[in-house]
Amino acid sequence: MSEHSTAAQPAAQGSGPELERRYYIDLERPRLTPAQLMAAVQADVPGFSPGLLADFERTRGQEGSLREGDEFHIRIFGPWNGSVRVTAVGPTFFELLTLEGHPEAGRIRFEVHPLDGRADALRFEIHSLARSRDGLVAFAYDTLGGGKLMQEATWVEFCERVAQTSGGQALGPVTVETTRRTPNGTTTQQLAHE
Repeated sequence: MSEHSTAAQPAAQGSGPELERRYYIDLERPRLTPAQLMAAVQADVPGFSPGLLADFERTRGQEGSLREGDEFHIRIFGPWNGSVRVTAVGPTFFELLTLEGHPEAGRIRFEVHPLDGRADALRFEIHSLARSRDGLVAFAYDTLGGGKLMQEATWVEFCERVAQTSGGQALGPVTVETTRRTPNGTTTQQLAHE
């Protein structure tokens, strides 16, 4: 495990448009409560990520748990490797912040909560707010599209693995909502079902 700490890379330090993304799946009759399901995810974040697309390696913290200050290096298919730090952990959520050198600058939050107040249904959601690290990454991600497709495939599969672990029935495919805000103030929205 590494003992040195890398500087945070928040969205304000990024380049290009700000992208807010939500990936979520709704489940009914899960065998696990929101807190039990999130505990399973927190105990094995690498196991929920598709290793061929985004391989999480813990570089700070103890296996089998998740605490503020823990860090992961993520080997991402293609030239997209980077590291993240855990900045918040609760019974039904956790949040990661990108570190210097990551292709993105921003945060991502993983959360489980009851669906529309129903006792028999829940939603697992991944919510990110980020910009590209620099202009070159923005061009490759946004214009060429390779990074966007890889990221979407990673988080869709992550959601599907959480759904399987819940033991519940998916109410539909993973939904992907993207809001793109450009520096000149233009906002566009996109909705897809994967």
